Amino acid sequence: MVDGIYIHIPFCLNKCNYCDFLSFKSDKESGKKYVDYLLKEIELYPSYRYSTIYFGGGTPSLLDCEDIERILKKLDIEIGAEITLEVNPKTVDYEKLLQLKKIGINRLSIGIQSFDKKYLKMLGRLHSSEEGAETYYSARKAGFENISLDLMFSLPEQNLKEVENDLKRLLDMKPEHFSIYSLIWEEGTVFFEKLKKGLLKETENEIEADMFEKIIDTAEEAGYIHYEISNFSLPQKEAVHNTKYWENKEYLGIGLGASGYIDDMRYKNQVKFLEYYDSIESRIKPVAEKENISLKEKVEYKYILGFRLLKKGVIPEGEYIEKCISLEKRGYLIKKGEHFVLSRKGLMVANDVLDEFI
Repeated sequence: MVDGIYIHIPFCLNKCNYCDFLSFKSDKESGKKYVDYLLKEIELYPSYRYSTIYFGGGTPSLLDCEDIERILKKLDIEIGAEITLEVNPKTVDYEKLLQLKKIGINRLSIGIQSFDKKYLKMLGRLHSSEEGAETYYSARKAGFENISLDLMFSLPEQNLKEVENDLKRLLDMKPEHFSIYSLIWEEGTVFFEKLKKGLLKETENEIEADMFEKIIDTAEEAGYIHYEISNFSLPQKEAVHNTKYWENKEYLGIGLGASGYIDDMRYKNQVKFLEYYDSIESRIKPVAEKENISLKEKVEYKYILGFRLLKKGVIPEGEYIEKCISLEKRGYLIKKGEHFVLSRKGLMVANDVLDEFI
């Protein structure tokens, strides 16, 4: 059953040095045109009733509130639905946050990334540490009661103390939720090019593991639940929309380059504006790639995604029971009732553990 929708807004103020997401600079006119086509794309699908809506990007907060409202009015939304908008601190002020709340956005995901001006500059972020914090407190003043913050760690030359300082700043703010990601060196990014030239170097694995363990311990001591590999929340404040991904549930993805999962088919939309617009003009879904998921693949996804949920884990079946028992004996999984969950040891090498199920 499809009851979640991801809406991709591919516009940014600038391209961050670590980012390989599909995003472009835009003006108001191109933003409005893009929303016009989003509305037409929605019409190409059945009229689902949504319990979660997620505006991702790019920088969705670049859109005018009236354009975001146009999208929301197009959707059949359940009462009490979680409606999330990703926010760059440089794109909103108190008045815009008030308006976002008024039109129905009830959860924000604010891209802080760091509170250290040295790393903000290195990452190519345009906002200052003060602007990041000010956006959070303005959102509180505007009435938002469900806010997530994003942080990065394992940045070039970053040490454990600097990670602790960033985390302390975040925890002092008491968001309902936060996501924390280690830097991934993606091909085609400014960071990757500097890495190849020897201008930057990767953090050693042991140091990165120490950072991650410190983050987990500190967050849990502050009352946060480490419910997914990269995500922490206060009780009952888990990200409902994103949890659908990890539970391998179907969802609609619309917009340039958006991915979705419907009727046992995973798909990805076209990534060029002209092709995307032409398809929609022809009343054709702008799908560029699609993959029908076999029963075997669906089972594999159950484990690969399910083990990311650290409190729920997976109840294994068939041939996977012995695999889970073997991983438990080696210390990578823990058995809790019928469920198996990642141990701390397994968490530190999660990708290797998950590969065992492919």
